[in-house]
Amino acid sequence: MPKYHIWTIGCQMNKAESERLGSYFEQMGYEASASANEAELVLLNSCVVRQSAEYRVVNKLDNLKALKRARPDMTLAVTGCLVNADTSKLEARFPHVDYFFKPGEYPPWRESPPEPPLPQQPNVTAYVPIIQGCDNFCTYCIVPYRRGREKSRPLAEIVNEVGKLVGRGAKEVTLLGQNVDSYGHDLPDKPDLADLLQELNKIEGLWRIRFLTNHPKDMSPKLVRAVAALDKVCEQLTLPVQSGSNEILKAMGRGYDAEHYRKLVGEIRAQIPEIALSTDVLLGFPSETEAQFRETADLLSELNFDTVHIAAYSPRPGTFAARKLADDIPPAEKKRRFGHIERLQENIATAINARLKNKVVEVLVEGEKRGRWWGRTRGDKLVFFNDSRDCRGKLIKIRVEKTSPWSLQGIVEG
Repeated sequence: MPKYHIWTIGCQMNKAESERLGSYFEQMGYEASASANEAELVLLNSCVVRQSAEYRVVNKLDNLKALKRARPDMTLAVTGCLVNADTSKLEARFPHVDYFFKPGEYPPWRESPPEPPLPQQPNVTAYVPIIQGCDNFCTYCIVPYRRGREKSRPLAEIVNEVGKLVGRGAKEVTLLGQNVDSYGHDLPDKPDLADLLQELNKIEGLWRIRFLTNHPKDMSPKLVRAVAALDKVCEQLTLPVQSGSNEILKAMGRGYDAEHYRKLVGEIRAQIPEIALSTDVLLGFPSETEAQFRETADLLSELNFDTVHIAAYSPRPGTFAARKLADDIPPAEKKRRFGHIERLQENIATAINARLKNKVVEVLVEGEKRGRWWGRTRGDKLVFFNDSRDCRGKLIKIRVEKTSPWSLQGIVEG
């Protein structure tokens, strides 16, 4: 039986699409291989949201040149956000690649499947794309140029897919979109994300529901009420702020200011007191002064997020910022600011997680690592524990004995 190998970098959407592409290849008669060296079909699912990610993709492609020379019959393909509508430059730069195809699409050497191929044995937690593309065009972001404008999947199709995944063993789903809060606005009957959550909440055997990524200007009061009311929707949200400076937010084209963001967080916490919030910040945006950076640090100190994903700005070709704004913050200064926020957030997360010591938390167990079981709470806290039983896919009560900024450790309660 021929083998395939998929190398994936980037966001959860890429991971979901790689999983579906793997299922598609298996329907074509391939079996998975952990190594490109043993595969007749090698696929790279790429990311170029940051320069560092693009470097890794390019290095991987360069490293595959020798393998392709040694095995010219091997099929080498690339998808993901490296691929734009005009692939001629990519074909000239990487002549050893047989096929390029856009993210969210299927290989051009085969007909697209009539419906998304789903894994026969999904993970305990499964990703479910519900909307592709983005209409926001933030000045630094390349995603709309690579994934296109927003296109929602029909509500009934998503409900049917989640039902199938649950029937095959999934216990939790994470709904995905570049801007998940825009779900449904382009569909004939205009359902929204809250409507979808209400339908998914009815599925028997589904224990937990998450969704990301949210946009602060598009998160509606109706959605917040749905998270508060629906028992299967986890008390955890990812709400990227990007900057605490109104001037920088305007330059980024984010469509809200820091006051709007603070008010939204306040409304969410008022309705869902136990909510765990994570955010994203982008440091070193063109012209960002020390005072503007401090506004970001102050906002993080004030709002106390459970998790902060930090990135340093890098120009993405084709975006407004790359075309019109000078990348004028030195790399050393970006690194300093990055380190400052890292240390700040480590202290905040240490304090938040310390509150859970000696508390009992419910963990959905996803797997085993280095002899210990691991899983996550409804608030997305990573938890490790020991147990001689097979705990995968089970809800286990754990008494927390040790905390850190990044994870919890405990023992089985009772």
